[in-house]
Amino acid sequence: MVNLVNIEAVGKTYGTRTLLDGVSLGLAEGDRIGVVGRNGGGKTTLLRLLAKLDEPDRGRVTHSGSVQVSVVGQLDVLDPAASIRAQLLAGRAEHEWAGEAGIRDVLTGLFGGIDAPVFPQGLDTVVGPLSGGERRRIALAKALIEPDSTNQLLLLDEPTNHLDVEAIAWLAGHLKSRRSALFVVTHDRWFLDEVCDHTWEVTEGQVHAYEGGYSAYVLARAERNRVAATDWDRKQNLLRKELAWLRRGAPARTSKPKFRIDAANALIAEEPPVRDNAELMKFASARLGRTVYELEDVTYKVGQGDAQQRTILDHVTWQLAPGERLGLVGINGSGKTSLLRLLTGTVKPTSGKVVAGVTVKPALLAQEITSIDPTLRVLKAVEEIKSSIDIGKGRVLTAGQLLERFGFTGEKQWTPVGDLSGGERRRLQVLRLLMAEPNVLLFDEPTNDLDIDTLNALEDILDSWPGSMIVVSHDRFFLERTTDRIAALMGDGKLRMLPGGVDEYLERRRSAVPTQSPVQPASSQQGGGGGQPVSSSQAQRAAQKEQTRIERQLDKVAAKEKELHARMAEAGADYSVIGSLDAELRTLAAERERLEEQWLELTDD
Repeated sequence: MVNLVNIEAVGKTYGTRTLLDGVSLGLAEGDRIGVVGRNGGGKTTLLRLLAKLDEPDRGRVTHSGSVQVSVVGQLDVLDPAASIRAQLLAGRAEHEWAGEAGIRDVLTGLFGGIDAPVFPQGLDTVVGPLSGGERRRIALAKALIEPDSTNQLLLLDEPTNHLDVEAIAWLAGHLKSRRSALFVVTHDRWFLDEVCDHTWEVTEGQVHAYEGGYSAYVLARAERNRVAATDWDRKQNLLRKELAWLRRGAPARTSKPKFRIDAANALIAEEPPVRDNAELMKFASARLGRTVYELEDVTYKVGQGDAQQRTILDHVTWQLAPGERLGLVGINGSGKTSLLRLLTGTVKPTSGKVVAGVTVKPALLAQEITSIDPTLRVLKAVEEIKSSIDIGKGRVLTAGQLLERFGFTGEKQWTPVGDLSGGERRRLQVLRLLMAEPNVLLFDEPTNDLDIDTLNALEDILDSWPGSMIVVSHDRFFLERTTDRIAALMGDGKLRMLPGGVDEYLERRRSAVPTQSPVQPASSQQGGGGGQPVSSSQAQRAAQKEQTRIERQLDKVAAKEKELHARMAEAGADYSVIGSLDAELRTLAAERERLEEQWLELTDD
């Protein structure tokens, strides 16, 4: 393979901070490289050096003679006065570009169709007034409609920011089908696993290269830390937990792991499941009682006047149970943020009723970064909320300890808030929210501006956090890692549970087949036909109670299966014992299948 770009002994310093120090690497034809590291650690600097947008202080960057570089940064360089058509198609007649399959694919994937129906005036929409997310789609489309070739290099900086789950899935599939080389800076771990065949970690002025996507990187980094024996107890425990989840339960990963299975199993042999759901449910019920949130026949509309009104929720009845962890997905504008605002009482329903339990103490992490006194020191900004926090199982962290876990170490805790970057302010916002010790967490795009190490720390704290939680996020990895169920708002005003998770959501969006019946409790019929009908909320409570009972049984079956596997390992070559244990395992497998069928039937009702 021919190297498209080489960097030799490159160094780059800003003020007193050295971001890159003596780095030498090459990027070859067909490479798909994902770049990870702390916010402010030098990832974007490396991208800009590769693109020759910045010059190194030391060393050199060389491009092969034929390489064609396309860059999509976090800030676009689009002409605000130009239309989308002018930006992308440069005056080409419609019959010329509409016949090119590549252009049609990009416009459909990012804009919903070749006429760009997601924009007010389609392709003739002027760029200037558009939101950051809309401009991001245009900048991506501009890079992706360039002819695909082996001498092309795509440099993308956080391309999944502002994209929904569906658009991210399309982008991953599109990039995998291209022949061009790819260098992508992203905190989206699902995207890294799906697209990249190498991972570069930028840390402490160096770039460490690993084969494979995020899963392989987690294993390799864990092994590297073990050999180095540096900061093992704290960092390695987080890595082992992450690896255990990837190996045991991450959807779409366990069937074809991207790392050495034997080494992974050895590393996590003694690692327990990331969450003890039964214990957390018990704590949550004690803190929250029987009622958290209930929507009773709720309709919510936005806009003025009948002609301008749009229905966001349409006669929705739904309940959030104590300890429930729900991930919420849906197309842009389907009402995900509106649902969170209804729960917190920020807005009122057009009709119907929203009921909150008397002990509910919610905390909403909004997409916008909240304003904090810029003169406050970071530590004081956290301590003004609370000086310590109980994170479960008797573990108490002081404000300073929690700050360290979120990357605010040493002198950084005494930095004025006004001097923090956008990503650091987002981290501080999350910390202040957790320090208030709410019993219901409502997250609206919590991963925005957070690096992977911070996400790992947040996930670790949430694993032992006893309460109910709703997560709205385009970050598929975070959704699957922190929640137990997925619901979807499809844009028709209905809320639907999806037993198949994000995969089911994407499949239903692709096929455009109406999803399963909305999450509305079926009316129960009384025996003899003469009784009073059971109310919808009562029926829903009964169904959720039955689901919880089945889930407990499934947990018991899983524990019994684990015990039998251990006994089979101890039996060695005693085939009579192994045969007996195997028969028990088959019986348990049949029982598990029966319970799973019951669970799915309940979610379909």
